[in-house]
Amino acid sequence: MKVEHKASKGSVGVESFQERLRLRLPRHLYNGKQKYLTLGMADNPENRKLAEAKAKQIESDIAFERFDPTLAKYKPQTHLTLVAPITEGQQQTTLIELWDKYTDYKSKTLSVTTINKDYKKTKNHIASLPTQKLSEAVIIRDFLLKTVTPNATKRVLTQLKACCDWAIDSELISSNPFVGMSQKVKVAINDETINLFNKGEQEQIITAFERNTYYSHYTSYVRFLFMTGCRTSEAIGLTWGHINSNLTLITFCEAVVEGNRKDTKTHKSRKFPVNQSLKELLVSIKPSNPNADTPVFKAPKGGLIDAHNFLNRAWKTVLSELNIPYRPQYHTRHTFITNCLEAGISVVQVAKWVGNSPEIIMKHYAGTIRQVQVPEL
Repeated sequence: MKVEHKASKGSVGVESFQERLRLRLPRHLYNGKQKYLTLGMADNPENRKLAEAKAKQIESDIAFERFDPTLAKYKPQTHLTLVAPITEGQQQTTLIELWDKYTDYKSKTLSVTTINKDYKKTKNHIASLPTQKLSEAVIIRDFLLKTVTPNATKRVLTQLKACCDWAIDSELISSNPFVGMSQKVKVAINDETINLFNKGEQEQIITAFERNTYYSHYTSYVRFLFMTGCRTSEAIGLTWGHINSNLTLITFCEAVVEGNRKDTKTHKSRKFPVNQSLKELLVSIKPSNPNADTPVFKAPKGGLIDAHNFLNRAWKTVLSELNIPYRPQYHTRHTFITNCLEAGISVVQVAKWVGNSPEIIMKHYAGTIRQVQVPEL
């Protein structure tokens, strides 16, 4: 560590720590504890001038009793963080160590699927970072921006901030270097995210599955997705015990994600009324005396459908043979919701059928509804 000068009482020192500039604040401001203000700038002549100017501003505020101990006043557009020093012989906790402890803590309240899927994905990002030091949060941010999408960067930084918040509460660290970082990552809004299948495309897809030598087994499953708008995991988790005896009402109350049976995404069950077309489909596939726990839709060799295999093999293969723009299978849900709204069904009712809130329906689907003629009033 290179110290530019020894600061007298009330003075702010400029230091280079691991080739990054920081300011050493007077101890008396924090009850004798040594605190630093990281500037997030490389140590070069131009940045040193900026650091010295910032130090003089803080010194002036101290002298005239207008110093802001939260340091919010001294933060430029780039990220600044108040950090505690690492004392001689003290080993800095690495980011991946904190994440493992945070994951263990969260595993007590989150589902196994969430831990194995979402938290493992974040750990993989952490493992690929060029540094595990909390003091180099800016380097971590810049690396993510260069190597992954803005969306992924924003998600990872949000998770790291939450992890460090927990670590502070758990007295594992004294400050959070990721505060405010994710909000500054600009993410482009894609208005074309929801791209519906029109009626003709739906018929082409269903017919293509019926005629496919390898994947015709999934035809009823695909029809069901289009006809109910349910989530993939809910269709896979549906058993005959979830449908009443006269096939007029479906209860979506369970889901299967990566082979694990759990409750629905919203942790709530919902009733779905069966119309005539859907009833005919259920009649055509119902076994003579099914057990209550028998899946309605099975894999070709029995057992539960693997959502990833279906998407990457069956769905992509079948759609690649059609002269229509490719969209993931989940767009069957988008299509059902939008068709219901265009048919004049209320947002509240559609939300109940598909297990969303009315607010989510309006936010994501209102803009996809085709314009209709203004009525005569």
